[in-house]
Amino acid sequence: MIYSRYAPRTWAAVLCSAAALLFCASAMADPPARVARLGQIAGSVTFSPAGEEDWVLAQTNRPFITGDRVWSDAGSHAELQMGGAAVRLGANTSVAILNLDDNIAQLQLAQGTLNVRVRQIYGEQFYEIDTPNLAFSIRRAGDYRIDVDPNGNATIISVRAGQGEAWGEGAAYVIGAGQQYTFVGEGLRDYSFAALPPLDEFDRWSFDRNRREDATVSARYVAPEVIGYSDLDEYGTWRSVEGYGNVWVPTRVEASWAPYHFGHWGWVEPWGWTWLDDAPWGFAPFHYGRWAYLSSHWCWVPGPIAVRPVYAPALVVFVGGGGFSLSAGVAGVAWFPLGPGEVYRPSYAVSRGYFNNINVSNTVVNTTVINNVYNNVNVTNIVYRNREVAGAITAVPTNAFASGEPVSRHAVQVSRDVIAREQVTHVAAVAPSHAAVIAAGLAVAGGAAAVAAHRPPATALSRQVVAKSAPPAPTPSFAARSSQLASQPG
Repeated sequence: MIYSRYAPRTWAAVLCSAAALLFCASAMADPPARVARLGQIAGSVTFSPAGEEDWVLAQTNRPFITGDRVWSDAGSHAELQMGGAAVRLGANTSVAILNLDDNIAQLQLAQGTLNVRVRQIYGEQFYEIDTPNLAFSIRRAGDYRIDVDPNGNATIISVRAGQGEAWGEGAAYVIGAGQQYTFVGEGLRDYSFAALPPLDEFDRWSFDRNRREDATVSARYVAPEVIGYSDLDEYGTWRSVEGYGNVWVPTRVEASWAPYHFGHWGWVEPWGWTWLDDAPWGFAPFHYGRWAYLSSHWCWVPGPIAVRPVYAPALVVFVGGGGFSLSAGVAGVAWFPLGPGEVYRPSYAVSRGYFNNINVSNTVVNTTVINNVYNNVNVTNIVYRNREVAGAITAVPTNAFASGEPVSRHAVQVSRDVIAREQVTHVAAVAPSHAAVIAAGLAVAGGAAAVAAHRPPATALSRQVVAKSAPPAPTPSFAARSSQLASQPG
């Protein structure tokens, strides 16, 4: 293995032509089947999207991807959920996602503390935490803590359960359950061993989160890698419905509530338009499964429990594709949730295998139906059941959609006659704005000054780390891609 030092913005000064090549290459490959979800925030937590230098206040339900960075400020903590694992950030902690796909979750920890709970390893999956002193690889379920001092001079690895490997130039150490090692400097030459210390406040919070996850009733009804299912117990109930199986019904919503109405749209590569819900439980039901309107209630119908789930940016279909008129001179975008057994057509380029997997993992559907939609056979004759449900269709002006504005604030009533004559499509043909890429969705008192007060120190952002696995090239900035996105909207 080659010993490497990596700084998150080492390659940031990429020529525009190279950025265009990267953009085109990413468009030809299937996206990963998983993301990370920012599922818990306490205090001041900020993030910077892949390819950008801006920092904004973070919000729950944001999908995190390769290239995203997050900072947990003094007195703060946060949780990233990755399906089979949860990564908790302590105070004064700087993390960048160097790589996240179906097999690897590679994080840079420039300073601060991580508690990593790996509940289950699937196939060849592994987790790698890269620090200024070493790369720590995890290939077993367990509970791990990694501390990096503010100067980046030392890394402490504590393993309460499981086993991992600390790796550096010309050396590697296996660290097992009940062990703690401190490594100073580079190459793992200066190290010491100690017994595990007592749990501190951050550990206790992390283990409380573990117990909450382990006790959730919803785990009986969804596939284990569905992100965010542990939040469903508190906000709804499970029922068995003939013809649908086990469904989840939200109980803490208004009578007029409808899916994909309370939140906003953001632009997240490589998927494109992505729904960011406002509800504390609003991740799993909007990126997996389907919605059905049964007995005057909206019900979330999860995918098959035995099938490994594939994340989707938003399981909806669009009306008019972003070009129909809401009123004189006002263009709009409208959408409604897909129902059980209805085929999701990604707006991004995918292989036939991915097209099949994202559907069979999220709903019970005949493969012949999937193939017909993929091959564009009789796709204009599809009847979508939720299209006829009162209140199911949400519409907003195109500029509000493109800017990532809160949907409920800008929603417009559209007559059935208008909806009936507009074509249903899988693409919202709207070019994103920079605001949609940032997709903060929250008004911040004090604006930029408030965010600037809660961003990582410059030393943490520029600090190099040891990486055992070579991370992919950095994501091009929105400015480098904006002309292409404008020419191919949606």
